[in-house]
Amino acid sequence: MRVTTKSDYALRALIEIANVSDGGPISADELGKRQDIPKGFLQSILADLRRVEIVASVRGKSGGWKLVKPAAETTIADVIRAVDGPLVSIYGQRPEAVEYDDAAASLQQVWIAARFALRDVLEQVSIEALASKSLPAEVAEKVAIEDAWHPH
Repeated sequence: MRVTTKSDYALRALIEIANVSDGGPISADELGKRQDIPKGFLQSILADLRRVEIVASVRGKSGGWKLVKPAAETTIADVIRAVDGPLVSIYGQRPEAVEYDDAAASLQQVWIAARFALRDVLEQVSIEALASKSLPAEVAEKVAIEDAWHPH
């Protein structure tokens, strides 16, 4: 899996929004400064997140951006899908839509299994878990495996 800059920035911005102590809005300028995200890129990301109702803009002098629903109800997978599309795609298609000849037919099963494995982690971790630095036990267990840290 390749995590795009767009997904990484979106998640970092959402962590900042979730960490606003009074639950009020935070400006895009402030988000950009806190996470060193270029303003134009951040505006595009926030527009994508607004389109799927993860964030909402608040107008006015003390306006900005806030979460639409509690941070516990939005997962990493939701965010990646919002800004980059499906978690796994082959030539821009979902794995179940790709057709292979008989010799390579098992590849489709591998792509589907890989998507399932990604979902197993990314659909468990909420923005709240990221903001509070409290990963679900199943994910924390995977991180604790020494081999998980090797870049093979």
